[in-house]
Amino acid sequence: MSARSTVQEARRLVVKVGSSSLTSVSGGLDVSRLDALVDAVAARAATGTQVILVSSGAIAAGLAPLGLSRRPRDLATQQAAASVGQLHLTRAYADAFARHERVVGQVLLTSHDVVRRAPYRNAQRTFERLLGLGVVPVVNENDTVATDEIRFGDNDRLAALVAHIVGADALVLLSDVEGVYDDDPRVPGAAMIDEVHGMADLAAVRVAKPGATSVGTGGMASKLAAADLASGAGVPVLVAGAANAAAALGPGDVGTVFAPTGPRLSARRFWLRHMAGSRGRLHLDDGAVQAVTSGPATTRRSLLAAGITGSDGDFEAGDVVELVGPRGETVARGVVAFDSEEMPELVGRKTRDLAPEQRREVVHADDLVPVGRRASAVAATTAP
Repeated sequence: MSARSTVQEARRLVVKVGSSSLTSVSGGLDVSRLDALVDAVAARAATGTQVILVSSGAIAAGLAPLGLSRRPRDLATQQAAASVGQLHLTRAYADAFARHERVVGQVLLTSHDVVRRAPYRNAQRTFERLLGLGVVPVVNENDTVATDEIRFGDNDRLAALVAHIVGADALVLLSDVEGVYDDDPRVPGAAMIDEVHGMADLAAVRVAKPGATSVGTGGMASKLAAADLASGAGVPVLVAGAANAAAALGPGDVGTVFAPTGPRLSARRFWLRHMAGSRGRLHLDDGAVQAVTSGPATTRRSLLAAGITGSDGDFEAGDVVELVGPRGETVARGVVAFDSEEMPELVGRKTRDLAPEQRREVVHADDLVPVGRRASAVAATTAP
């Protein structure tokens, strides 16, 4: 089955829409745009697909009620606008879905909710129950309390993470641009790319930054990064225009589709690779790097003390640490079995030379995942 067919036939689908597709700086929420999006989502849900909607727009929706003419730059005012705007946004979605006899549930997340294993599992259970009850979850970053230290960065990345949390079959990123172009779409002759089989296909693509008056924070660069994240974990992605939402969520041949470039990771390995917070680093020799990164997961070996050349950080047994190669590159992440205070007496020693209580794996093969070097989602050149 092609990646486009997988998106069209997905039984569990994450759909993300950006602020610029729902709002304007002067008028706040554009109800007609929101209603058109909801109509498209409801039509897809009516076919039996479970849809999770990741929606930006809280800050932008709060501008008009607060009498602000543009997106504020200071964090406190952004959070105030989000507090007001999230209420308007959720109410608008509830009213719009009610026309289709659909119940919506609000899910607000910060990165703190997913970098730790227990909250991550709680989020999974909450989504499963909402979907089991026939609810359409409407997800947003919790901008009211999020700070720079705990932000996802943008809702495109959040949508890619949610797609894996819920085990989605596909991800649709709706934008104010019809798809991915080989140049700034405002440039005459720019052509839309139909399908991407690897991020190397986009090595020469030039991507414009969001405009100075934009109500959003992402732009196409963040969508490419999110598509790279999701497709690398086995989830096909469609980038399409929000104005074409009905076609994008139906059988229409629109937008740019990203084929999966990596295997579908288990929820635990995805969490380790992309979401878990790291508390320290273990430095490995070349032999240890080879052992923990080579071959399929079923043949990969555990990290033993003999392959470790040093450690840094303040961590406890059960924390996630980065495994670093001789040249300083992160090659894997894993759950460490020893405290940082215990590591100096373990470093470089063979198992037979350790005390009996220390003769175990420092990081077990079941608790580590290689990181690898993924191709950049966007070339270094950025259009003005």
